[in-house]
Amino acid sequence: MAMNSIEIRGLTKIYSSGIRKKTVQALVDLTLLIERGIIFGLLGPNGAGKTTLVKILLGITFPSAGDAKILNEEISNYHVKTKVGYLPENHRYPPYLTGGEVLRFFGRLSGVSGIHLEKKIDELLELVKLSNWKKAKVKTYSKGMMQRLGLAQALINDPELIFLDEPTDGVDPLGRKEIREILVELKNKSKTIFLNSHLLSEVELISDRVGILNKGRLIREGTVTELTEKKEEYVIKLEAGSGEDFLKALNFSRVKEDSYFVRVSDTFELNKLIDRIRTHGIVIKEIIKQKASLEEMFISLITEAEKEERK
Repeated sequence: MAMNSIEIRGLTKIYSSGIRKKTVQALVDLTLLIERGIIFGLLGPNGAGKTTLVKILLGITFPSAGDAKILNEEISNYHVKTKVGYLPENHRYPPYLTGGEVLRFFGRLSGVSGIHLEKKIDELLELVKLSNWKKAKVKTYSKGMMQRLGLAQALINDPELIFLDEPTDGVDPLGRKEIREILVELKNKSKTIFLNSHLLSEVELISDRVGILNKGRLIREGTVTELTEKKEEYVIKLEAGSGEDFLKALNFSRVKEDSYFVRVSDTFELNKLIDRIRTHGIVIKEIIKQKASLEEMFISLITEAEKEERK
């Protein structure tokens, strides 16, 4: 039985403001279990409640109802924070500190010290490719370098659970690829990564599971494959120059040379079609199940949720 890094049950957060105490529901009866040792991507439009959820899990703000655990401890237990790393969005460090000094400061805050801390600083700067900038003041860092330093800071206490809010924001494509590789390496060391990002293509590339939040409600959760697979749509690639007229008669539509698209009701119907194609002496090279991009699926889900709300 898999252990969970995060357990959220019935979590609700209501904000009230102004003289008339106007209320806003930031989270609504949210229940979610996140296994240890995976990369979990949280998606949602602006105002969906993503940041509120992270703040509750980190103990920065408190729920109005429901409860949550991280690493099998109640979120009210501040001792568990020693096992947690956090990279906030738009983080800032004192401009007069060097990269090494920033990590030393946060390391000491996290209870790391001495030779172990100095070794950890060098290891992390090498990991995020900032070794040559250890003694440079952070005011000279680019946005991408600041993100790399932020990632190193989130790892300074060797955490078991890592919250990353827009970790690749402002990073060039090569840098994003390198950060993805670091996150996969961390996962392979059984660390859990909670990733909050608006770059859906990035989330799609590395997340094991994805949750979609809209107006405080979790509207879908599952693996990327589960969320993006188009039900029973296929492209079939054939041996060059075979069977075009026969396939058109079977309601296949040509998508490019020797590749044909078909939609079926179930896999039984697909197998019957494959049998008929083979009986006709046509050689099948490949059968590819079609999928939408995570972005297409995300837009579709949010649009559908908005329509339901207007009814």
